[in-house]
Amino acid sequence: MGMTMTQKILAHAAGLDRVEAGQLIMANLDMVLANDITGPVAINEMDKFEKKGVFDKDKIALIPDHFSPNKDIKSAQNCKCMRDFAHCNNITHFYEVGEMGIEHALLPEKGIVTAGDTVIGADSHTCTYGALGAFSTGVGSTDAAAGMSTGKAWFKVPSAIKFILTGKPSKWISGKDIILHIIGMIGVDGALYRSMEFVGDGIQYLTMDDRFTIANMAIEAGGKNGIFPVDKLAVEYIETHMNPSRKEACEAAGIPPYTIYEADEDAKYDEVYTIDLSALKSTVAFPHLPENTHTIDTIENINIDQVVIGSCTNGRLDDLKIAAEILKGRKVKKGLRVIVIPATQKIYLDAMAAGYIQTFIEAGAIVSTPTCGPCLGGYMGILAENERCVSTTNRNFVGRMGHVTSEIYLASPAVAAASAVTGKISGPSELGL
Repeated sequence: MGMTMTQKILAHAAGLDRVEAGQLIMANLDMVLANDITGPVAINEMDKFEKKGVFDKDKIALIPDHFSPNKDIKSAQNCKCMRDFAHCNNITHFYEVGEMGIEHALLPEKGIVTAGDTVIGADSHTCTYGALGAFSTGVGSTDAAAGMSTGKAWFKVPSAIKFILTGKPSKWISGKDIILHIIGMIGVDGALYRSMEFVGDGIQYLTMDDRFTIANMAIEAGGKNGIFPVDKLAVEYIETHMNPSRKEACEAAGIPPYTIYEADEDAKYDEVYTIDLSALKSTVAFPHLPENTHTIDTIENINIDQVVIGSCTNGRLDDLKIAAEILKGRKVKKGLRVIVIPATQKIYLDAMAAGYIQTFIEAGAIVSTPTCGPCLGGYMGILAENERCVSTTNRNFVGRMGHVTSEIYLASPAVAAASAVTGKISGPSELGL
């Protein structure tokens, strides 16, 4: 029996010829990630270890992005903890205000993660990097601490589900609609501790930003990871964003800077789903679970108080481009708050050069520095009692963005932007687009 993409990557990381679903392995890590919530916890755990220091200063990324720029004294102390640790251990990949970005957009952008890597992060949405053909998954702070110290992690090799994507999606259908459709179909535990592997001719129509979005939300279906095959577009992205230091180190060691793995033809999958992208409609997840999905044509007269366009799920340049295209020449509905958050400084600059930032401001939105902010109920857009928000973020649990009676509706940038104009949950078609 053959192996899936994920199983091949894990076999290599464990130094084994092959692995099977359910097998326990010890894997070597290519990158360990932590943020300003989980990082200080991991650092405090490391203080208890007999071994001091980190296994490799170039294979750890510390990104203060959740409450940074600091929103209060506690967040300032957390960031100081990370800053001191990074300086003490000469961590290469420490990025904060001025250099920072939302971690899961920043790492691919800087070429810190790439195809064939085995990556853990003390953040559940670390699964984002599967868009590049990497095995990446979220872990707890203690596991991250052990990873930073030893460069290794235990895994139970996951079984897999195959999603065959076929057809070409219509204009306003993006990766967010696809993954919300899938989560609505299989449920929030439908892929529990399994690899979600995406294949099919429909992938050619998905941008890298679409793929990042889909892989990012694998965890919302319970998945251990999400992963895409490495096609021409992915290779182009990897080559364009290759980290110079990594490239030089690999050249000096005589090894390739990245490795492309492909699933065997006889790989075993627990389930196989075929999804016709051409048949998909804009999809919205109602409170209070990502699986509570409705297509835009079934939604009527749900008035909203706020729109958030951003996060590690939908704060990339394609997302801002879509939102700007819809908001161009239009105005935000009177009384509505619209917050746009570019995911990295580079994305902010690229959006500015393209005129998107001006479009947002002229429409009546505000634009924030890169931060997770309101996504986790941090700051920059907390909801009050009974308020409703259309958000391009990834979770809509009770109290996730503020008051426990508030409501979050997860949607694509296209739906979020259209809703900003109408003041109710709407698709672009309601604007004649």
